[in-house]
Amino acid sequence: MQSFSTPLLVVAVALVDGEGRILLQRRRLGAEHGGLWEFPGGKVEAGESLESAALRELDEELGITLDRGSLKPASFASGPGSAPDRPAGIVILLYISRSWTGEPHCREGEEIAWFAPEAIAGLAMPPLDYPLAEALLATLRQKSR
Repeated sequence: MQSFSTPLLVVAVALVDGEGRILLQRRRLGAEHGGLWEFPGGKVEAGESLESAALRELDEELGITLDRGSLKPASFASGPGSAPDRPAGIVILLYISRSWTGEPHCREGEEIAWFAPEAIAGLAMPPLDYPLAEALLATLRQKSR
């Protein structure tokens, strides 16, 4: 009988401020993909909804509160696992949020920064963040028309 593994589910959120800038965080230097820029977020825990995981992760990583209704699905990316404990791969689901409570500050990464959308493509990012960034930029361009 063939055994099927479940991919690791990860949620990420593109925070877009009033000037159209996007918040990214740099991963801790000693971590996997250390020093690379990514959308804030993290693993979905067992029994947790995707949206609940996004709200929890943004509180843990940035100290901000989001309303579930502010999360708009944007895109997803999937790929092979890069570690032995992830044989089925990873699926990252990206949301966009334009409203939150509190001022984002770096709690878990090396640093956070706001970037103009056109600057994101030139950043060093984990492999699955590139297609997410491309989809996000396409979505933002459509909304600005």
